[in-house]
Parts: sequence; C-alpha cells; structure tokens
Amino acid sequence: MIIDKTKKKSIRSAFGNALAEIGELNPKIVVMDADLSCSTQTQIFAKKFPDRFFDCGIAEQDMIATAAGLASEGKIPFVSSFAMFVTGRTYDQIRNSVCYPEFNVKIVGTHGGITVGEDGASHQALEDVALMRNIPHMTVIVPADSKECEEVIKYAAFHDGPMYIRIARSNVPDVFGEDYHFNIHKALVLEEGNDVSIFTNGETLAEVLGAAEILKKDGISVEVIHVPVVKPLDIDTVITSVKKTNYAITVENHSVIGGLGSAVCEALCGYYPCKVYRIGIHDEFGQSGEAAELLEYYGLTSETLAKRIKSKLKDEK
Repeated sequence: MIIDKTKKKSIRSAFGNALAEIGELNPKIVVMDADLSCSTQTQIFAKKFPDRFFDCGIAEQDMIATAAGLASEGKIPFVSSFAMFVTGRTYDQIRNSVCYPEFNVKIVGTHGGITVGEDGASHQALEDVALMRNIPHMTVIVPADSKECEEVIKYAAFHDGPMYIRIARSNVPDVFGEDYHFNIHKALVLEEGNDVSIFTNGETLAEVLGAAEILKKDGISVEVIHVPVVKPLDIDTVITSVKKTNYAITVENHSVIGGLGSAVCEALCGYYPCKVYRIGIHDEFGQSGEAAELLEYYGLTSETLAKRIKSKLKDEK
C-alpha cells in the first residue's frame, strides 16, 4: 500500500468535526475541555452547542470527576485535553471515579507521543497508553488517520463504557478511504507478507507502510498489521500472522514499556511464543524539536524503520 505523505490532514480537526456531527444526533452528548479547546479542536463543538460545552480550566482532575457525575445522570461526556495531562494528572479520578463504577465517559488525549514537538518532554505523553490499558473496564484506541478518527468517535458515542482515544498533534496522511468502517474487534492486515509481521497504529502506520515499500525493493516481504484497538487486543489476528512469519516487530510513538509492544508480547507469550522486537521510545523522556526531526531521531520514519528492520532480520538469520 503506497501512502501519499505529501498530503496530510489534521486528525484533531477530524475529531472536532466528528464531535459536532454526533452532537446533532444525540442531545445527551456533552463535551469538556481543560482550557485547550483551540488545540484539541473541541472548539468546533463549543461553537455549535455552547450550552453543552464546559471549559473546566486548568483543572483536569475536577474535569474528570465532573464528567463522572454527568455520566451518572445519563449524559455522555467526551473529555479532552493533551494526552499527558488528561491521563497523567487524572489517573486517580479515571481509575476510581470513571472505571471502577464503569461510567460512560470518553477520554480523548490529543498531542500524544513525541510529535508534540517543541513543547518538549513535559508535554510528550509516552506513557498514556500504558496507564490507560492497565485499568479494568477501559477500552484503549489509537486511530491512524482522520477517517478512522471520525469512525472511532462515532463508535464511542454509542459504545457504553469508559474509553480512552489517543490522537496525534501532527497532521497525518490518509490511509483509509471513505468506505472504511471501524471494527473494535479486528486488527487489519493491510499488507500481506512472509518474512516478518509488523504491528503498529496511530501516526506510525503511514511510516510503517512506507518502510514496507522500501523493504519490498530489497526482497523483504513484510506483513503490516494495523492495531487501532490496543485493548481489547485482537489476539487471533496477531497469532495468525506470526504463525506465518515466525517473527514480530512492533512500532509505536509511545514507550516500548506498557503500550502496543507490551500488549503483543503478552499475547504471544501466552499463546504462541516467538521473538518480538519492539520499536518505540526506550525508557526515556522525549525532548524539544520539530516533529519530523524527532521522528527521525527516534528511528520512526519510513527510511529509518526500513534500515532498522532490515538490520534486525539480518541479525536473526
């Protein structure tokens, strides 16, 4: 699959527009933000439904607790802020006030991963997926492009239960067409191959697909599996692919500890033990820099991924 990375869209705008669209369909939907609506793009909903939008200020813990209260009265709160703040500062409230009683609160963390860029380590959430997937009753989704983000938000509005959705700050190229429909139960095999299974999601999907095209020229057959739902993980698709290739690589704009890589390792350890090489951020904080520079530095561009994967496969042989 060849992706045109010169044409990119704002996944945050897709989120904001999807909120406004589902807001028309269901008056129970309310949106909350922590003084970042211009950045998260919840401002789109706010302009359309000012009576159902609540700017809670820089008080994320209060925002989550208030969302839990609204959910207890039958509302469907979508709560948004930077991924670092909406998961890190609010872990206690999410665990005890949302997930323990299984309230129907949707938490959307924007600006996930190192591609937050110049804001640096304090704003770069590299642990958010790990935090959220560890809490009972929480569903964790990392959409890859604008179309998938729209579909996920629409699904979330009708899915009963806590959900964490992580999206990027940076604009992303289209991977899926207008006919795409999100299925929470299925990971997607986007490229079939025999030499290695690569599991990824979010904005690194386009980079992995690019790497697969580069490796194809070197005679390396890569199976690319998009895993938008980190929890509950589609274990069957993971195992089916690895049974064919006998080697797995995970790629994520997140710490290799506790995220997609860990989820894949846990699944394979329990059902089909094999070697897994995890590509991501290795037990360190991010740093300030332009998004493209940081992707290059941490080895997450198509070109650097192709080199790393080729080298790893050579070492294994």
